[in-house]
Amino acid sequence: MALLVIASCQLMVVLDITIVNIALPHIQSALDFSTTSLSWVVNAYTLTFGGLLLLGGRTGDILGRRRVFIFGVLLFVLASLLGGLAQNSGQLLGARALQGVGGAIASPTALALISTTFREGPERNRAFGVFAAVSAGGGAIGLLAGGILVEYLNWRWVLFVNVPIGLLIALATPRWIRESERHPGRFDIAGALTSTAGMVLLVYGFIRAAQDGWRDAFTLAAFVGAVLILAAFVLIERRSKQPITPLHMFADRNRAGTYGIMLCLAAAIFGMFFFLTLFVQDVLGFSPLQAGLAFLPVTAVIAVGAGLASRFLPVYGPKPFMVVGAILAAAGLSWLTLTDVHSTYAGSVLGPMLVFSMGMGMEFVSLTLMALSDVPTPETGAASGLLNATQQVGGSLGLSILVTMFGTASTNEAKTQVPAFLQQATPAERLQFQRTGQLPKPWSDEVLTAGVSAAFIMAAIFTAIAALVALFVIQVRPSDLERLKGGAGPGPM
Repeated sequence: MALLVIASCQLMVVLDITIVNIALPHIQSALDFSTTSLSWVVNAYTLTFGGLLLLGGRTGDILGRRRVFIFGVLLFVLASLLGGLAQNSGQLLGARALQGVGGAIASPTALALISTTFREGPERNRAFGVFAAVSAGGGAIGLLAGGILVEYLNWRWVLFVNVPIGLLIALATPRWIRESERHPGRFDIAGALTSTAGMVLLVYGFIRAAQDGWRDAFTLAAFVGAVLILAAFVLIERRSKQPITPLHMFADRNRAGTYGIMLCLAAAIFGMFFFLTLFVQDVLGFSPLQAGLAFLPVTAVIAVGAGLASRFLPVYGPKPFMVVGAILAAAGLSWLTLTDVHSTYAGSVLGPMLVFSMGMGMEFVSLTLMALSDVPTPETGAASGLLNATQQVGGSLGLSILVTMFGTASTNEAKTQVPAFLQQATPAERLQFQRTGQLPKPWSDEVLTAGVSAAFIMAAIFTAIAALVALFVIQVRPSDLERLKGGAGPGPM
């Protein structure tokens, strides 16, 4: 029951990253978003979520993880209610940012609660396997849930649905989860603010570059500001007695490699969901519900991969699963680069998506165990927060890079498709194109597909880098295998 409560919270928080994707066209028309500003419906959540995860993990260490977990869940519920009731774009973006704050408090605390609730060895391995499967598969479940809610109710229910779920979690937590020991400490507010602000500017710079080019003054200013603020963040953390990001964690070779792998893989999985959602709806013509169902196999295969990794980790250790998982993910994304306007779901999308999902299922279990292995109990919250932050920041930053690749390739393809369209267009079609700047089908499908293919090339490069890091950086010691088996290997001090 404790695992059910913790996993339910993580599912609610993770699926909220993708559940709004399918509802975006309806949100745009209902609240008068421009196409450019619409992307911030996703970014307002992921950036506050990723930027404040470290502070959320530290808060649980200091104030007690169960207490903080319940507060984060209730804040998430309140923000979801406000978002569902939003009457304009500003109210919705504010609610989405507040959702990110609630998720940043609840999610790392949930992961830390697994470490303190379940005994090290097979019991904790299974718990981490469930948690990792939920974390990795939540995106696909969010797309399915979003499709159902938009198809049969309306876009507001992609937010309202969190209210009853969150309240049940908050009510069940005191009954099934015990409070953790509180560790004295201080809150590193300066570190939290500079890390969040720096990442927001960095992501904004990439998104701006995709729209206005690399020489745009605001693009350059965003990158310069991001570098300066993130440099200040590192200085603050080095001088702080109780930093939000204990930099000494990066001194451990395995942990640093794990964070690097997570950064690359998060970029790939965010990109896969984002661009395939566009492709199946705009090119293949799927409805919101059909698009959600199209991603359902992802969840099942991720669960299979996570289950295999959890079962055989004590025998082989995490490194083989890290290497093989990244290779499978790279193979699936490389396969997806072959999609074109004549592709079908069964022939060109399903196969590579399943290969990618199997790899990701293996990866998330291995990465979670390695990131929290041999961490002192007072720093468990910080370590779990750092892993989650790496995932969310890597996803946001990676997606912005992939969007830049998409925009560049789409612009280049448009230079070919626009003349082809104008040669065949009627006067009415030419007038419509002059007013909107939007190509009709099938020319628009060619432009979109070229951009999606380019984005998948970059995503495949990310996963190939992850495979190299896993192969050459990660080292598994005999004592690590002993702990995975529940033996008496050296544990946290």
